[in-house]
Amino acid sequence: MRTLTVTFNPAIDQTVLLDRLVVGEVHRARSVRQNAGGKGVNVASCLADWGMPVAAYGLLGSDNAAAFDALFAAKAIEDRFIRIAGATRVNLKLVDVTGTTDINLDGIAVDAGRAEMVAATICEAAREGDLVVLAGSLPPGCPPDSYVTLVARLRAAGCRVVLDTSGLPLKCALTADVLPDVVKPNRDELAQLLGRPLTDLAALSEAACELHARGVSLVVVSMGEEGALFLSAEGAATARLPIAQVASTVGAGDAMVAGIVAALGEGAGLERTARLATAFAVAKLGMAGPNLPDLPTVHALAEEVSVAPFMPRGWLEQQKIKAGEE
Repeated sequence: MRTLTVTFNPAIDQTVLLDRLVVGEVHRARSVRQNAGGKGVNVASCLADWGMPVAAYGLLGSDNAAAFDALFAAKAIEDRFIRIAGATRVNLKLVDVTGTTDINLDGIAVDAGRAEMVAATICEAAREGDLVVLAGSLPPGCPPDSYVTLVARLRAAGCRVVLDTSGLPLKCALTADVLPDVVKPNRDELAQLLGRPLTDLAALSEAACELHARGVSLVVVSMGEEGALFLSAEGAATARLPIAQVASTVGAGDAMVAGIVAALGEGAGLERTARLATAFAVAKLGMAGPNLPDLPTVHALAEEVSVAPFMPRGWLEQQKIKAGEE
């Protein structure tokens, strides 16, 4: 089994630390840091820290690829990105005592041909049993159903597919005939997808049940400081771990995806998946950039995660219907 990540729209994340952000005023930065990023790149970076061999695919602007070259070399990530003319976008992260303000750009415009180049490269490399992570937004010009066709091709090849995106690409992917094995929206992304507010755990679990009933094996919904909801054929659980120190929130959701993938690689059950994914996310919060601390620290955090199983509304009825269909 191998792990592959796909990032159509990578970014260099420029994090500017301020005392306090005040709209309309001139500020003096306390520090500035740049990290090679994009959701799939962040996932690959955390998996490499965990010790999982990983190959990274996607499109990368050749004008400013040095940060990515350095990351891939330092962490022994197999670089399978296709270089294209232009500069990879630079996303601005303004961090002060109140939190992080994100200013994200669209990325290099591409066409369907460029997207197909990536799809062809990943599908040629993928083998039965591989774990493939499709993550992030799509750049301008990239067809919004790009993940739809890629999920279908990878599932047909016997791969397990983890999808982490939002907006129209997520909607397209979850209304297709062939669905990913795992999705990880946050609360707001799921509410936008379904077109209704998801204000409490009952509403969130009902929404997760809907996705599971459509064919998604594992649904994970991140809920910020409230933790995350995990739902699979085993049942449902919430997982939470108090946050002791925050160095940067950038990439915390991607670290959770990496934790899910690490658990899938182990063949873990629902509780272990919830513990590992939550530990990855919280561990990353204490690190600058898309990085994990040493492995003993992550293992210790996983043991501290509070996991609470529960029965979603309508869950038993859904399982009876599913059993009857089988």
